[in-house]
Amino acid sequence: PHCASHCSKAMKGKAADDGNSKERRRFNPAITIISTMKSIKAWAAQDKNGLKDFMKAQLKVAIILFIANAGNKFEPAYPRNDNHAPTMFWIVNALLAIGTFFTWKWEASKVGRSGSGNPRIICLGREQTEEWKGWMQWAFIFYHYYRVYYVYNEIRVFVSAYVWMTGFGNFLYFDKKADFSIERFVSMIIRINYFPLLLSFFLTVPLELYYVVPLHTTGFVVTMITCWIGYKFETACGMGYWKSRTMAVALSLFAHIIFYETPAVNFLLLFSKEYHFRFQADKYSAWLGMASGLLWGKLGDYMQWAHGYENDQRRRIVSIVQFCGGFGLIAFWYGLFGSIQDKYTYNPVHPYVFIFAVVGWLMIRNCTRYLTECHSTLLEFLGRHTLETYVLQFHLFMTHNVQYIPAVIPGSGADGSAVLKFLNMLLCGSVFLTTAVFARRVTVATQVSVVDLVKNITGTMDTSMTQVVPQQSTERKDSEHEAEETIELTKAESGENGFNSTKVLD
Repeated sequence: PHCASHCSKAMKGKAADDGNSKERRRFNPAITIISTMKSIKAWAAQDKNGLKDFMKAQLKVAIILFIANAGNKFEPAYPRNDNHAPTMFWIVNALLAIGTFFTWKWEASKVGRSGSGNPRIICLGREQTEEWKGWMQWAFIFYHYYRVYYVYNEIRVFVSAYVWMTGFGNFLYFDKKADFSIERFVSMIIRINYFPLLLSFFLTVPLELYYVVPLHTTGFVVTMITCWIGYKFETACGMGYWKSRTMAVALSLFAHIIFYETPAVNFLLLFSKEYHFRFQADKYSAWLGMASGLLWGKLGDYMQWAHGYENDQRRRIVSIVQFCGGFGLIAFWYGLFGSIQDKYTYNPVHPYVFIFAVVGWLMIRNCTRYLTECHSTLLEFLGRHTLETYVLQFHLFMTHNVQYIPAVIPGSGADGSAVLKFLNMLLCGSVFLTTAVFARRVTVATQVSVVDLVKNITGTMDTSMTQVVPQQSTERKDSEHEAEETIELTKAESGENGFNSTKVLD
C-alpha cells in the first residue's frame, strides 16, 4: 500500500508538471514540420552517417538482393531431401572442431574498472557468446543442408538458446543503461528486421521463412518493456532494485502465461499456422533469458568465489563438481526428452525443458577459469554474422527457398561423386559466407545512418541515453558489479545478440 501510494503521488505530480508544461508550450504543427525538415537537412549534409552513406548502403543492398535472387533461381539444382548425408554432417563438424583448435585464443581475466583487486572472472562475455552462436549456427545450417533428421531435438534447443540470448543480452543492457530511447528501439528494429524484410519483399518470399526474425524482434520488445516497468517501479514507486526487477519479471511471466497457456494464443493463427507453432515452441525462451539476466550478478559472485585466485584446492573441486553437474543436466534432458524420436511428441514439452540443456552447456563451458578466458576466433567470426547467414542460407547456400541444392560444379548433382559434391558445397559456401559478411556491413551502415537521422530529429545527436537511475541503492550496485564487466550482447553496431518454395523448415 505504501509503495502504491508513493507511486500514485509521484505520477500525479508528474502529470501536474506535464500539464503546466503543455500550457506553456502549445503544440504547433507548422513549427514541428519546419524543425523536422531542418533536422533532415542537417543529417543529409553530414560527412559521416548522413544521406550520402545511407544511399551508398542502399546501392550495396541492391547488389546483394540481385545476388540472392539469382542464387535462389539457380539451375541446375536437385531436391534437398536427396542430399541426406549424416556422415558428411559429422565430417564438416569435425573440420569445424579442427578450425576451432587452431583458432583457440586465451586472454587473461582483467581487474574491474576500479583498477584494484583480483581480476574478475567473466562468464559468457561477448567473445564467448559469439563463439556459442557460431557453432550452433554451423550445426543449424548443415542440419538443413545434409538433412540430418535425428538431431532435430538438438537443433530445437539451439534455436531456443538464440532466443534465450535475446532476453538475456537485452536485459543486461537495459538494466544497466536504462536506455529506453527511441534511438535504441529504432536501432535494434533495423538491425534485426531490415535485411530480412527486403529479402522477403524483393524475392517474394513469405516472412515466415525467416521465422527466427520475428521471434528475436518480439523478444527484444518484450524485454525492453519489462525492463522499463522495473525501472519505473524503482524510480517512480521508490522500490528497491531487487523488488522492482523481480516484480517486473514476474509480471512479464504472468503475461506470457495468460497469452500462451490460454486460447489467446490462437491470435497467432491470424498470421499463419507456422507462427502459431514457432512462437509456442519458444514461448518462454526470452523470458528465461530475462530471468537469467536478473540473476547474473549473483552468478558473477559465484564465479569469483569458485574460480577466483584465493583457493586453488577449492577451485579444482568446484570445477569437477560444476562439470559433472552440467553433464548431468544435459544427460537429464537427453535421457527424458531429447531422445524422443517423434518430433510431434517432443515439441509440446520442449519450451519447458530446453533450459536444462542450455544451463548444462554453460556450466561445462565455464567450469574452469581457463575456459572462461578462452574462445575460438573462428567461431566468434561465424557468430557475428548469424543473422545474415541465417537468412541467406535459403537462397545462396541452398536455393529455391531452401528446398534445393545448387549443383554449380558439373557432376555434383544428387547422383554425383562425394568428392565433387563436397567441392560444390565449398564453392557455394564461399559465395554464401562472403555475401553474408558484406550484407552485415551494409545493414550496420544503414542502421547507424538511420539512428543518426532519428537523433537529429529528436534533438539527441550528442547522446541517445536516458538518465540512469539517480539514486542507486547498495543492492543495485551489487547487481551491477558483474554486469559492468560483462560485454554488452546487443551493441548497436553489431546487433543483437538463431521455411515451400514456401514450405517452412522443420
